[in-house]
Amino acid sequence: MSKKLKVILSGGGTGGHIYPAIAIANELSNRYPDASMLFVGAKDRMEMQKVPQAGYEIVGLWISGIQRKLTVSNLLFPIKLLSSLWRSRRIIKKFQPDVVIGTGGFASGPLLKMANSKKIPTVLQEQNSFPGITNKWLAKGADKICVAYNDMERFFPEVKIVKTGNPVRQDLLEIDSKRDQAVAKYNLDVVKKTVLVLGGSLGARRVNQLIEKELDFFSENQVQLIWQCGKLYYDEYKKYSDTNDVQVHQFLDTMDLAYAAADIIISRAGASSVSELCIVAKPVLFIPSPNVAEDHQTKNAKAITDHKGAKMLTEAELDKKFQTTFLEVITSEKEQKELSDNIKKMALPNATSDIVDEIEKLIKK
Repeated sequence: MSKKLKVILSGGGTGGHIYPAIAIANELSNRYPDASMLFVGAKDRMEMQKVPQAGYEIVGLWISGIQRKLTVSNLLFPIKLLSSLWRSRRIIKKFQPDVVIGTGGFASGPLLKMANSKKIPTVLQEQNSFPGITNKWLAKGADKICVAYNDMERFFPEVKIVKTGNPVRQDLLEIDSKRDQAVAKYNLDVVKKTVLVLGGSLGARRVNQLIEKELDFFSENQVQLIWQCGKLYYDEYKKYSDTNDVQVHQFLDTMDLAYAAADIIISRAGASSVSELCIVAKPVLFIPSPNVAEDHQTKNAKAITDHKGAKMLTEAELDKKFQTTFLEVITSEKEQKELSDNIKKMALPNATSDIVDEIEKLIKK
């Protein structure tokens, strides 16, 4: 490429939108070391910290999502949208990007709309099996839409869709060889089964309540726990650490080793988590969060369970069905192998590279 590549990436609000954007930026930077990258996010959201930590510049828009009830934020939404469209226009005019990439979240809406109006190529990356409002709104103007699930033509123009998968941490691609290192890191008893509990980056109250309630049950069944309770709940649950083979963590800084240590994983069903778990290929029990837009976590989990790649329980089913469902998996090596084999078939380990391939095709046009 003769001239220096300029790219704007926009998305945020949650880690599920931010980390894919950072992964795409990293891959583009590897291929084009002289490229200029600019992120655009929402002021006061987590991307304003996470993106600079990853080494990239970010600009914030005054924008927020629409709430499901009447709030002051909703009344301000039209003003915020107009302000963000105007600011996006100025950002694009000043930066002059060759391509604009949106990974979902309301911050990407105004920026990509303005890029469309300027005839700048745009790429959407949709992590979930049920898209959010922003990506559905942007689909008509997008040049390419990279998805992680089948049947997305229900929501997007079929001609624009490319199934790539979601970007995941590259250190997860080979965890089997890390088992001994993981056992040492977490000081595990190799005779006992290890359960890894993941509630998401902030934690999940209902998942934590379940684990607390079932501590005696785990102990009776010779199970040890690596329990990531999340920073919001750590003070409440840290008292259980080092009792009855329980380790409570605010967060896990070596996810590859945590996955390598696990025999069974209990997890929420955010898009990034599901994509990682397909690659990790361990038996999984999904407990989807019901408190997300369009109940998309249940749809994400169902896309796996429909192919017998995991178990799923709703929060409402936990009290009655958890112990039975858990024992079905922990006591049957046949069941464990079947779940592992089936979820692995759904893995798309080259997602980041495939997404950047599509971006390159657009740039070269």
